[in-house]
Amino acid sequence: MQTFIKDISKQKDTNNKITIKGWVFNKRSSGKIHFLQIRDGSGFIQAVLEESKVSQETIQLSNSLTIESSVIITGTPRKDDRAPSGFEMDLISIQIIQLADEYPIQKKEHGTEFLLDNRHLWLRSQKQWAIQQIRNTVINAIYEHLNSQGFIKIDSPILTPTACEGTTTLFKVPYTPAWKEGESNGPKAYLSQSGQLYIEAAIFAHGRVFDFGPTFRAEKSKTRRHLTEFWMMDAEAAFVEHAENMKIQEGLTVAIVKKALENNKYELEVLERDISLLEPILEGNFPIIPHSEAVKRVKEMGAELGDRDDLGAEEDTLLSKSFKKPFFVEKYPKEIKPFYMKDDPDDPTRYLNNDMYAPEGYGELIGGSQREDDHNALLAKMKEHKIPLKDYQWYLDLRK
Repeated sequence: MQTFIKDISKQKDTNNKITIKGWVFNKRSSGKIHFLQIRDGSGFIQAVLEESKVSQETIQLSNSLTIESSVIITGTPRKDDRAPSGFEMDLISIQIIQLADEYPIQKKEHGTEFLLDNRHLWLRSQKQWAIQQIRNTVINAIYEHLNSQGFIKIDSPILTPTACEGTTTLFKVPYTPAWKEGESNGPKAYLSQSGQLYIEAAIFAHGRVFDFGPTFRAEKSKTRRHLTEFWMMDAEAAFVEHAENMKIQEGLTVAIVKKALENNKYELEVLERDISLLEPILEGNFPIIPHSEAVKRVKEMGAELGDRDDLGAEEDTLLSKSFKKPFFVEKYPKEIKPFYMKDDPDDPTRYLNNDMYAPEGYGELIGGSQREDDHNALLAKMKEHKIPLKDYQWYLDLRK
């Protein structure tokens, strides 16, 4: 029976023989001792082959192995605190499923273009494995925490007839079906920028909802902050005002980091992540500063920014140097934010909204706002932003 590497420590008797099915991701020899590093998807283990303890056939099989060969190995686990799984394995036998051709990705440094051209193989590297494992934890933590707070998952459409944030980054879909017999051209369709407006309709049925899925932006720039495709979570909740909204965002962030620290200690080590920089996040109590204060601070640090300008990459990086945990910037000027936000009663030129930024210059984590709930006020804002009312009549109907 197959044993997964991550489950070795769960066995009652770790002296029993186990069988692991996986791939060789590294090998080396020292005299008559051979070391095979094996991964099986769940983790990594080093199998130690001593020539004096195995058959000549097993030695020959070990010598013939190439990087990325698929194998079935049998042996006895041995506790070793230095090992990623907490165990090494004394090898007894090897069965080769398939010998791999020469693997193009070596231990040396490769350029980004080469690695992206070989993305299908690069996924097997230890760092890429670690990233995907942590990403899986993050996704599960989002679902688990939001469900615990009364949110349910809603699937919003990927093909949409309108923009959510703006028209400049819309991906138009060339296929426009004829919806009526004899019609040559149907309505236009675009790839979704966000499911936010759609799931907002669902709060009237479920109270608290969220979606999670791919988002598409026809960005003009190629940077780590301008992605044409990424996955995003949107959440909407009824009867939640600005301050509580930020506490919900804080609680979600704390829950995600907590799960990653609990479940992905080894993966964070692989990525050389200093977890002492993550631990303060668990305390919560994220700092909150008004947009006006944020602008003042970055200008004192040398940034050239107008009092009512939005914060760009340079500004949020400067600002993040003052904080050891995520922080909120709230109450932005209305002219730099979308139409659906509610006015700040203390300053009607600003919105009851926020952006949450990561420390260490990693940029925006969450954007949120209290939604405009008054029909006439929303209608006036849509006209001011020149929103095509015909396309958004359904959204206006939510306020009636």
